[in-house]
Amino acid sequence: MSKLGKRTDAARVGIDRKKLYALSDAVKMVKERAKAKFDETVEVAFNLGVDPRHADQMVRGVVNLPNGTGKTVRVAVFAKDAKADEARKAGADIVGAEDLVEIIQGGKIEFDRVIATPDMMPLVGRLGKILGPRNLMPNPKVGTVTPDVAGAVKSAKGGAVEFRVEKAGILHAGVGKASFSEEALLQNIKAFADAIQKAKPAGAKGTYVKRVAVSSTMGPGVHVDPSSVNA
Repeated sequence: MSKLGKRTDAARVGIDRKKLYALSDAVKMVKERAKAKFDETVEVAFNLGVDPRHADQMVRGVVNLPNGTGKTVRVAVFAKDAKADEARKAGADIVGAEDLVEIIQGGKIEFDRVIATPDMMPLVGRLGKILGPRNLMPNPKVGTVTPDVAGAVKSAKGGAVEFRVEKAGILHAGVGKASFSEEALLQNIKAFADAIQKAKPAGAKGTYVKRVAVSSTMGPGVHVDPSSVNA
């Protein structure tokens, strides 16, 4: 534990916890402090002025990051016949119908995203209690219930990120890897911020984006001036 404490303390040197940094400076600081033996994920967190317990203040959506996430996304698709073939050709990792329901009900969940054709939703609905808590339930609002399964699979594999605000108004996501260039991370974060702005609900009052922070998997968070994110 002492080694971990020393590493954490060392990473925090030079970061003023009370200061709001420009996004470009924050990204540079996070990259410099990502010293783990693996390629750390760079994450951004937004504290929004919404109460998601009210339907008119829910913030959710999907965004295609211009430089991808750097993560290998495993995709499961509920489809039959020609649509199933389209999904396989597009690179889906698992494709099925009733057989896929049995696999999931058996506890084998080896995927990060679930896509379904509209006609499969009555079947997928049986899995609500399993997929719902894991945020894997297909939803037309984020493009995971669609007849264009090939496009949805390619989007998921290419860097599409789903987001949904949590109870405390916090919304966060991985936006790349520490090995990405600063410019690539900046582009991804700004694309993500733009998607959040476009998803602003009608019921949001007052300041929408209250706080923003950037961090890496093992590194400290750096507080960001919200105005530099939306510039």
